[in-house]
Amino acid sequence: MVESWSFLDTAESNFRPLVVIELAKGTKEETIEWFTKRIVDKKANGGAQLLIKPLVTENGVENIYLVGASHLRLLLGAEAVGLVKECSDNSMRTFTYSSRKTFKHYADDNHDFLTMAECQYIIKHELENLRARDEKMIPGYPQAKLYPGKSIVRRLLTSGILIQIFPLHDREELKKLSHSWYGRVKIGYQPLDDIRCYFGETIALYFGFLEYFTFALIPMAVIGIPYYVFAWEDYDKYVMFATFNLLWSTVILEVWKRMCAILTYRWGTLLMKRQFEEPRPGFHGVLGINPVTGREEPMYSSIKRQLRIYLVSLPFVCLCLYFSLYVMMIYFDLEQWALDYHKENESNFSSLMLYVPSIIYAIVIEIMNLIYRYAAEFLTSWENHRLESSYQNHLILKVLVFNFLNCFASLFYIAFVMFDMKLLRQSLATLLITSQILNQFAESLLPYWLQKRYNRRMRKRMCSTKTDMDLSLDEQVNMEKEMGTYLGTFDDYLELFLQFGYVSLFSCVYPLAAVFAVLNNITEIYSDALKMCRVYKRPFAEPTANIGVWQLAFETMSVISVVTNCILIGMSPEVDALFPDSKMDLVLTVALVEHLLLAIKFIMAFVIPDKPRDIQMKLAKLEFESLEALKQQVRAFQMQLHFLLIHH
Repeated sequence: MVESWSFLDTAESNFRPLVVIELAKGTKEETIEWFTKRIVDKKANGGAQLLIKPLVTENGVENIYLVGASHLRLLLGAEAVGLVKECSDNSMRTFTYSSRKTFKHYADDNHDFLTMAECQYIIKHELENLRARDEKMIPGYPQAKLYPGKSIVRRLLTSGILIQIFPLHDREELKKLSHSWYGRVKIGYQPLDDIRCYFGETIALYFGFLEYFTFALIPMAVIGIPYYVFAWEDYDKYVMFATFNLLWSTVILEVWKRMCAILTYRWGTLLMKRQFEEPRPGFHGVLGINPVTGREEPMYSSIKRQLRIYLVSLPFVCLCLYFSLYVMMIYFDLEQWALDYHKENESNFSSLMLYVPSIIYAIVIEIMNLIYRYAAEFLTSWENHRLESSYQNHLILKVLVFNFLNCFASLFYIAFVMFDMKLLRQSLATLLITSQILNQFAESLLPYWLQKRYNRRMRKRMCSTKTDMDLSLDEQVNMEKEMGTYLGTFDDYLELFLQFGYVSLFSCVYPLAAVFAVLNNITEIYSDALKMCRVYKRPFAEPTANIGVWQLAFETMSVISVVTNCILIGMSPEVDALFPDSKMDLVLTVALVEHLLLAIKFIMAFVIPDKPRDIQMKLAKLEFESLEALKQQVRAFQMQLHFLLIHH
């Protein structure tokens, strides 16, 4: 590998811009010169060995730079990041430059062997791994301290010298993808492979899960409609519907694991080895030596972190939960007022007023969720987690706990304290529909309108009537750098998680929940596709093998749904009539049924394999071949050593 880097030339006549770097206005020349030199320097000298050119506009050279790489450099980078590609024998293997000719579609003159998203991911990886060597500070900025091993890009970002780094759109490919994805209304599957090639595995997997979840909701919706039409007030007939729901929620999550394994094996990420995690950008502490890597990096006491979590973060979360419950009680006061008003007036207007408290409460819930999200991000950042995975897990836990209580506490209170099934049905319907409308507006329609308005102003300023395909490079860069930044799939998965809760927790009370969820998800697919292609800057591709901690979150929700539905069934008059003499027998029976259903659920989860048989066999074969190759290397080394000993 060292020899490969040594003969790599950084000059290439056909420069293809892949990534944009925007520096702050007024950045000092010595800083720009030092940073660009580190980008183009050879790997042996601590550089990234990439290509970089300033963006030249009509106003001259701005502080915007275009980064690319030679074809050879990208191939070596693909090996460095551990990309997995398809071989000529249809197997998936980790790409190595030495065995490049064994991979399908590889040719020395085929520059499309790596997708544009993979090329941009490689460049991002190399830029993020630019590390300080003997520099004590960023040249020109004495206050921006550096130390050996510190990520240069992260330090420039935190110092405000580097504004942003983002990958460029490929206008031609984007147009093709847009047309096949959301350009025409059709009943069919999404082009997941094309989405993966353009946006990467993380985003493609989210859209795959959204599509799968939507199709999985259809049986619930189809069964729910006749229950709604023919047995609206007869809650006793919902026992079979609730039982089906419990089995359905288990099966769809287990089948998704298999679907996910099929997709990620085909994309190569199921086989990618997890790299050693570097400290996250916001991590800070006293400089010390990492006992694992031997590198200098910030060190922070885990005891201090635990104290921050348990003495500050935990009480704050509990206070927020208490406030959420307080707002819930205000909502019930409003419900009582609306009910009294309706009893006094008995008019169409008073009937409509019955829904007003639920609508107001749904809006307040969304506002509280948004405010709490910012507070949770601040607290989690303040806790100073070393790894990005640890930061994400603590953030997701905080957000899920609050969102779960904030969205579902009122429903639990109505069901198990007030025992008002009619109000439960009304509140569930209002909360579900209102939250879906608000999310569609806030996530897609509003950003799209704002971006379209900005694009109109930009075209007017450029006195241009060009289409996106006709824009010059500097016009494209200037338009894209002002677009919003896609912050990841967190909010998208959270929305699906809450929707799953509305559908599964109280399904026996409101069977139409699945119908509204299907309708929402169909529009969600198109609106999310639109915002990815037209509203936001292109995000960097991120390889992933699954949906991560969200799988556990959905499984936990399905377990809770077993408990809630069993209790609701036990509260029905028909079941209650079976135990006229002893309520304890009723409680014990419901508990027994709930435990049996949970047992069936866990047995099903155990019986259904996470990976299909053929993929298990392929993975086992690859592991066997890797072990055999390792044995051959050991034998070759032993033979060389034996040969040397004999001749000495």
